[in-house]
Amino acid sequence: MAQKSPLLSSVREKLRVKHYSIRTEEVYVRWILAFIRFHDRQHQRVLGKKEIEAFLSDLAVHKNVSASTQNQV
Repeated sequence: MAQKSPLLSSVREKLRVKHYSIRTEEVYVRWILAFIRFHDRQHQRVLGKKEIEAFLSDLAVHKNVSASTQNQV
């Protein structure tokens, strides 16, 4: 059985307390996983503003994600 991520469990719990839809929860978790994978699975404690900006820039430049996505941070 796969080990559950404490980070993702915490995110899911907080979203459920705030009554976010399950679809929103799934999307948020996918974005978090994409961010972690983009940075070669480094621990979230070592990732900061610089890494967030690099991820968002990569999305806008190479993945054709709308620039409005960057305004969500």
